[in-house]
Amino acid sequence: MLVRLESGAACACVDRRGGELRSWFAGGRELIWHGDPVWWDQSAPILFPIVGWASGGQIRVDGSVRPMPVHGFARQHTFALSSCDSGSVKLTLASNQETQKVYPFRFQLSVSYVLASSSLTVNFSIENLDRRSIPYALGFHPAFRWPFNDVPRHKYRIRFEAEEDPLVPEVTPNGLISARRIVLPLKCRTLDLADELFASDAICFLNARSRLFSLGAGSSGSSITLEAAGFPHLALWSLPGAPFVSMETWTGHSDPEGFTGDLFEKPSMRILVPGETADHCVRMSFRAAE
Repeated sequence: MLVRLESGAACACVDRRGGELRSWFAGGRELIWHGDPVWWDQSAPILFPIVGWASGGQIRVDGSVRPMPVHGFARQHTFALSSCDSGSVKLTLASNQETQKVYPFRFQLSVSYVLASSSLTVNFSIENLDRRSIPYALGFHPAFRWPFNDVPRHKYRIRFEAEEDPLVPEVTPNGLISARRIVLPLKCRTLDLADELFASDAICFLNARSRLFSLGAGSSGSSITLEAAGFPHLALWSLPGAPFVSMETWTGHSDPEGFTGDLFEKPSMRILVPGETADHCVRMSFRAAE
């Protein structure tokens, strides 16, 4: 089920199950969390057709209530292998009888990984194959080793391209977006990583100003950067004490607390008309210490 990519000394492994990136080796080190179930058994899931939690684990479409797991169902399905060479692979997930039980729309989700010596580009496309418009949200949820080198864990930090609002939504115990806000210790576009940041849940930068953010190993010069196109929301997530931190890009987010509307009415959902295709991209790059 694993597809291996190579580019010089760099390599990556992609699992057809979920279309999930399982390994990215660059700069002489493994960067992706290896999915140890002691902490979290995933590495970089693709989130579709929702991001985050639906209230009560259910969505409403056409007047009926349907079950929907957190972050949707794409990560539970095996993608078809569309094309592959030494440094790239394209995988697709098409709607089927199982997906239509919970998401009654015809679609095709494609993801391609393109490896270079110090970068990995992930391209997504969602095509509406239905006779009516379809609502969707897409997310990319890569978790990186923290630490990824010999710099002490407490010296790692996130740096944003632009100044972000330190007031971010509080996430409720059942994963919903609250109207309440928490204050982050952001300093000059920089957030020092600490376990207490993740005591409740993810840190959500909704409608972020930045399209680029980086995980830096102190003053060593080593960093992992994510540059997002077509993803208005950014997020960070970990568990207290866990040896990974996830840097996420989202087009949508969890239901707001108290939301009971139709999926078409859910805030931040994208709507595709029949025959339309939407494209999104994340470019991850690694810079080693000089």
